Amino acid sequence: MKRLLATALLALSLSFAGCTDRAAEMLDTAQLEEKQENLDNARRLYEKIASDHPDSPQAKIARERLRALASP
Repeated sequence: MKRLLATALLALSLSFAGCTDRAAEMLDTAQLEEKQENLDNARRLYEKIASDHPDSPQAKIARERLRALASP
């Protein structure tokens, strides 16, 4: 039973690590899109990061960038 629990916890922690990696990759892409002035694509990626990974450090950055892009 302990082994099963340990295996489940390991799988769960690895899945969260993958989420963070995915959020980081999407943030890098969104920032590149923004630099290239592809603002619609950047906004879509920032929104996806914020919705799919709301508690990640990348989501905080994405929300900040969305606010900045919404400002005139």
